[in-house]
Parts: sequence; C-alpha cells; structure tokens
Amino acid sequence: MRVLLAGGGCRGLRLTRGLTADGHAVRLVTRKEERRAEIEDAGAECWIGDPDRIGSIRYALENVTVIVWALGTATGDPEKVDALHGSRLTMLLERTIDTTARGFLYEAAGTVAADSLARGGAEVERMCGYNEVPFTLLRSDPADTDAWASAARAAIDELVARDRG
Repeated sequence: MRVLLAGGGCRGLRLTRGLTADGHAVRLVTRKEERRAEIEDAGAECWIGDPDRIGSIRYALENVTVIVWALGTATGDPEKVDALHGSRLTMLLERTIDTTARGFLYEAAGTVAADSLARGGAEVERMCGYNEVPFTLLRSDPADTDAWASAARAAIDELVARDRG
C-alpha cells in the first residue's frame, strides 16, 4: 500500500514511521526542502509541493492507495487555510477520479475553524460518495500525537479493506 500524506507535522511523521515499519510506502508532501532529511529519516518519500497549489502535488497521486488530507491544524493566511478545506480540497478530489486511490482520509478535527472543517467533511462526503471512493472523516484530537496516529492508521486499514463494489 502507498499512502499520500499531506500535512500532519509530527503526527504525520509518527504515522509514517508506523506505516513504513510495516512495509508500506508513504509519500509525504511538504512545502519546505529543509524538511527532506526528517521525512526521509521517517522512511517516507519526500514530495515537494504545496496543498494550496494542487498542480504541484498532482503527480504525487501516482500509484497511491490512500490519500490522507491531514490539514486540520494548518496555519497561515485564514483565506488560504479555508481554501485547503474548500476549493483546494474539491480540486484534489476531482483529480483522484480514475487514479489508483482506493480511499480518502480527511482530518475533520483540529485548530482550523470548525465551520471550515465541517464544510470540508461535507465536501469529502459529497465527492467521494458521487465517485464511489471510500472515505473516512478522522475526528481524533490532533493534540494527542500517539492517539491520532493510531486512529489514522486504523482508518487507513479500514479504507483498504473496504469493498469498492
């Protein structure tokens, strides 16, 4: 299984270590080249891209089984953060059609405005339902890194096990 992970910070690295220890491949998206060593030390393939510019991560979807959109604690310009759970999320979901992705995990909890997370969750439900892509909304508290990583891993395993039929 190959996971594409956008966001998550320390939580994402914890999840990555668990997945790669079990023989799975992780492609972790970062905007910062200086994070490459840390990401590769966790066992992931580092992908330089920006979730705010979906075109920069479009090819990261190649051969991916599950996409994890772990941006519930994204910071920065409020309009751009909101777009990560709105228009950018929609654009990513549109590009997953006819790919190898068999599941989508959306982080629906965090420090991002509750209305943005709710809209994002509704958009995931709408788009994945329409395109028959299994999805899960991860509501684990991102402040508890270990519990979050365990919940994310369980959700990923469940998505892979689901029958697409």
